[in-house]
Amino acid sequence: MTVATLSKPTVDASRVTALRRVPPTVAVSLLWLAIIVAWSLAPGLFTSHDPAAGVPTEKLLGPGAAHWFGTDDLGRDLFARVVHGSASSVSSALISVAIGVLAGSLIGLLAGFLEGWVDTVLARLVDVLLAIPGFLFAVVIVSALGFRTVNAAIATGVVAVAVFARVMRAEVIKVRKATFVEASYLQGGSRWQILLTHILPNASRSIVPLAVLQFGVAILVIAGLAFLGYGDPPPASDWGRLVADGEKFPFAPWMIYAPAAVIVATVLALNRVSRWLRRPA
Repeated sequence: MTVATLSKPTVDASRVTALRRVPPTVAVSLLWLAIIVAWSLAPGLFTSHDPAAGVPTEKLLGPGAAHWFGTDDLGRDLFARVVHGSASSVSSALISVAIGVLAGSLIGLLAGFLEGWVDTVLARLVDVLLAIPGFLFAVVIVSALGFRTVNAAIATGVVAVAVFARVMRAEVIKVRKATFVEASYLQGGSRWQILLTHILPNASRSIVPLAVLQFGVAILVIAGLAFLGYGDPPPASDWGRLVADGEKFPFAPWMIYAPAAVIVATVLALNRVSRWLRRPA
């Protein structure tokens, strides 16, 4: 009874210490990202305005109590459009990162583990992908697939495959030479068993912060494609399209500043969290 009583404060103290290790900038970044996720999951909880229906008498109103981000040229509430557009922006970025992580990690895992001609062929494929400008490659892919936000996400994910493949390959090569892997071979472990139980878990540690960073890159690229008209057609409210719509009205700068500020804040928050995850343990 005494031992249990004395051990509990120790656990609580370790939790408090772990919480104190979170820098204030990371806490703010996580809070902002939580808001963005909440916007994308339940936009109706944050705004009662219809993002596609406007009031002609309220067009081009500046930010105020009634319309936090102002209104656009059709009288639509800009805050509602940003909130509802977060679902498309977040989900498309998630699709992009999922494609990059799954395909890129598989290529890097096989290249680093099998070596030989497999490594040579896959490494050269990765070099070719890295040699092509990412945004240009995404434009080519989305032009072939069609002008939709989902296609823009697929294009961005294909571009990210090479980045994840190179990082995973380097980590696999490093872990493969570790002492505990050699010990597993000496104990009679098979190659595929060692790959799944030892190499993959240890090599994938660098993939998580890279995925968070790539999430921000995907948001930027997809917003850039939507800005150029490669996303969903109107009345879609993708963040990039909102910036493109605001460009037509220089006398209403809030139409650009509001969605652009959300994009910048989200990308900066993701970058900060990614750097925090890469910190030494």
